[in-house]
Amino acid sequence: MTQQSVEPRTGAEDAGPGSRVPAGRSWLDRYFHISDRGSTVAREVRGGVTTFMAMAYILLLNPLILGGEDVNGHLLGQSGLITATALAAAATTLLMGFVGKVPLALAAGLSVSGVLASQVAPAMTWPQAMGMCVVYGVVICLLVVTGLRELIMNAIPLALKHGITIGIGLFIALIGLYKAGFVHQGTATPLALGPKGQLAGWPVLIFAVTLLLIFMLQARNVPGAILIGIVAGTLAAATLNSLVHIDPKSWSGGPPELSGGAVSSPDFSLFGHVEFGGWGDVGVVTVGMIVFTLVLAGFFDAMATIIGVGTEAELADDEGRMPGLSKALFIDGAGGAIGGVAGGSGQTVFVESATGVGEGARTGLASVVTGLFFAACLFFTPLTAIVPAEVASAALVVIGAMMMQNARHVDWGDRSVAVPVFLTVVLMPFTYTITTGVAAGVVSYTAIKLAQGRARDVGAFMWVLTSVFLVYFALHPIESWLGVS
Repeated sequence: MTQQSVEPRTGAEDAGPGSRVPAGRSWLDRYFHISDRGSTVAREVRGGVTTFMAMAYILLLNPLILGGEDVNGHLLGQSGLITATALAAAATTLLMGFVGKVPLALAAGLSVSGVLASQVAPAMTWPQAMGMCVVYGVVICLLVVTGLRELIMNAIPLALKHGITIGIGLFIALIGLYKAGFVHQGTATPLALGPKGQLAGWPVLIFAVTLLLIFMLQARNVPGAILIGIVAGTLAAATLNSLVHIDPKSWSGGPPELSGGAVSSPDFSLFGHVEFGGWGDVGVVTVGMIVFTLVLAGFFDAMATIIGVGTEAELADDEGRMPGLSKALFIDGAGGAIGGVAGGSGQTVFVESATGVGEGARTGLASVVTGLFFAACLFFTPLTAIVPAEVASAALVVIGAMMMQNARHVDWGDRSVAVPVFLTVVLMPFTYTITTGVAAGVVSYTAIKLAQGRARDVGAFMWVLTSVFLVYFALHPIESWLGVS
């Protein structure tokens, strides 16, 4: 059944056919609804640059994750992976900007890449693994076309949507703290301050100074606080690295310096290396489980991120719906197929989009700017290593703090709301997966409503989601029962 999507509209978009566009507005303003959403071209550009700087690490991290052997012992080339990662991110983010018209940037999903590296490649060749990306992308697009994906998103209660936003904020903050070296895996505890219970090294000091600088600038209501902080932190890191002998290994993403020339030629060797045959050797059940896992990783991570970032950008209405939702969801689904064809893993909306939103981005123009920077990285890949991960991590922590503000919308006195929101919020960072937090929130919400004798309040799609997530939690026993390794 196909659903006719009725999306909320904002500003002048609400005015109807009889409205008149104010004189003097540029085509850029009219196309992206910049004034309608209370933004400016300068804010959008600033937000797009900030989002790119917060996401640039994916150009180095994704090749690292996909750097293992496939079932035949073959490796993907490092230069080809960097090019594929940049190409797919540029293509999907530009699509989101021009078509979706929302400030959401896409790149290789770490959860998807993790599944490919740990579950798919050991059973298939890399071209077949990229074929699985295309398949899961097509499945998600079909869910969007039939209206099921948007129905699922709109079926989630508003309180849970706020919980998702808060949880993503904590998740982002933990990522930033961990990447900066501020938080480490402890010896006697799961987490600890620094590597041995104390902060160590110049890079983490750069992180702390950058973080405090951004907070101080925000307290003074300085426009562009996050971007100013990132630029200042990068300059400080580069200067310190040139004056003091710092072990290059102490920088989590490499030292803030330019190695070799600034320009490099793109390597398209992985483009189009996609295979759909040979899956029979793996087994139908195994293939089905892989597709199910990839769809879960791509579907709900992106759903939660879109809700969280859209709410932070004040694009959502009172029910948590946002304009351009169906287009954004389709582009996100298509990102799986685009990433597979490019050879760089399935693409998904990044939580780092919130950094651009924090700088004032409200429209697709910010995504266009981010996409153009990714496209430039096809030729200027060495420049992406200049911004140290410690500096970008500071921006993530700041955005995490900003997203925590949604806690004021939750009725903590109502157990049917407070418990699911609590589980959603804490399990995202504590399990290091967004999907688990969403799953726990949905299952606990329906369980509590059932216990209260209010099962009818849940809604049909929430019961369907609950069933899906029960399978998600019981996936390992089910695989063992079916004999899937």
